[in-house]
Amino acid sequence: MALSRIWSAFIIIAVLVAGFRMFSGDEKIFTRMVSGKSSDKYDSVFYATVGSPVNLQLSARYGDFLKEYGYHRTDSIKMATVLLTDNLSADSVSLLKSINPALTVYTYTGVQKKLVRKVDGIIETAKNAVIDIIFPLIGILALFMGFLTIAERAGGVRVLSKIIWPFFSKIFPDIPKGHPATGHMMMNFSANLLNLDNAATPFGLKAMESLQELNPDKTKASNSQIMFMALHASGLTLIPVVIIAFRSGLGAANSTDIFIPCMIATFAATMAAMFIVSFKQKINLLSPVVLLWVGGLSAIITLLVLYVNSLNPAAAQLFSGKLSNGLILVIFLLIVLGGLYKKIDVFDAFVEGAKGGFETGVRIIPYIVGMLVAISMLRTSGTFDLIINGMKTLFAALGTDTRFVDGLPTALIKPMSGSGARGMMIDTMKTFGADSFAGRLACILQGSSDTTFYVIAVYFGSVGIKNTRYSIGAMLLADLVGIITAIALAYLFFG
Repeated sequence: MALSRIWSAFIIIAVLVAGFRMFSGDEKIFTRMVSGKSSDKYDSVFYATVGSPVNLQLSARYGDFLKEYGYHRTDSIKMATVLLTDNLSADSVSLLKSINPALTVYTYTGVQKKLVRKVDGIIETAKNAVIDIIFPLIGILALFMGFLTIAERAGGVRVLSKIIWPFFSKIFPDIPKGHPATGHMMMNFSANLLNLDNAATPFGLKAMESLQELNPDKTKASNSQIMFMALHASGLTLIPVVIIAFRSGLGAANSTDIFIPCMIATFAATMAAMFIVSFKQKINLLSPVVLLWVGGLSAIITLLVLYVNSLNPAAAQLFSGKLSNGLILVIFLLIVLGGLYKKIDVFDAFVEGAKGGFETGVRIIPYIVGMLVAISMLRTSGTFDLIINGMKTLFAALGTDTRFVDGLPTALIKPMSGSGARGMMIDTMKTFGADSFAGRLACILQGSSDTTFYVIAVYFGSVGIKNTRYSIGAMLLADLVGIITAIALAYLFFG
């Protein structure tokens, strides 16, 4: 019921905000919400400039950022309809307006309130959810679930379950010893750790199916499912490859300088998720086994962090690619060799598992479409902009350092949309610069958590869970810990 209420609230809020904007003069708001396309070309706006955005600590590539919103620079005051300035007297403004009465004057930062990012309306979102997400996902699910079925028949999942059992028996006390769910969860966590999104989702969905077999109430989330979802959604990732690549492309002096803060922030979110759910489920985390596993994992992560941080950006990305892709191939090789050793029909097992992947992909279509449509309405209605501008005003009024607020859009959107948060991260770096405080903070925030609402809709939807109990609150609280940690680390590392 919690997810149903949140989903309904998203839609109601989006329509109310859009209605307010329509009565305020935005006549095209409803059209954008229903049939708008992100591929639509913007109505061009020509602007002239006085002064430089660099003087305001904005990126030297700020003009490229404005182009994405249809704002094009011109040297002719008569052609311009907008004048951007950092410091211009009233007399100077009057003089320029006498040349061009249609000229509207904004500061370099003030104009951002007028920018409207083209995003898909609900029609395009529903179509693209199937074309761009479901179709590719079905193929990926078929691939990994096919190999996973071979591993199950060959006994590999049982072996993995025995290895991880001493630790999992403490935080998943309802799972019987040797159950394949422990192996499936371990494979999911490992894929997340190595930033293997394509592998993490199939393994995670398989883990939910295994946990559902143990669930006495098939419509209500079990304790084990909630713990798994909270740990999964915390997004523990060793090397944020995509973030590093974007920073490199946007001209960062050292694209990997956010690596250690990202690692610490996502680890803090994961630990918070485990502690929050354990407190709710009355699980004792102070047992020697849990402390040993957590301590061992922390030590391994620390060593890898130190090693990667010692590499130059190019070498770090190369190491990440070799580690991630090499491990996938090694896993596939070991699964096939294990199947041949156990004398099972490996191809028949692969096909059987692939069929299950296809069925799972089809089953989660309504959940993905429903969640993405609600998020699209929030974005196109301007609700996110309203919240972000409100937060800037609040912290400015409190007299606090507001530098961190410029990076918050990424954090606010991340629980709902991974692609939306990525777009906000890129916008922040283009606006303020890849090496700015806001740009670095946005990158750390992007790497500190996962897309909570999307994950809940897909994973619980795949097994028919309707009552998610306290899982949403626990996961969002863990996200909050990650956000606070990310902000603190940004000030600690980058001042």
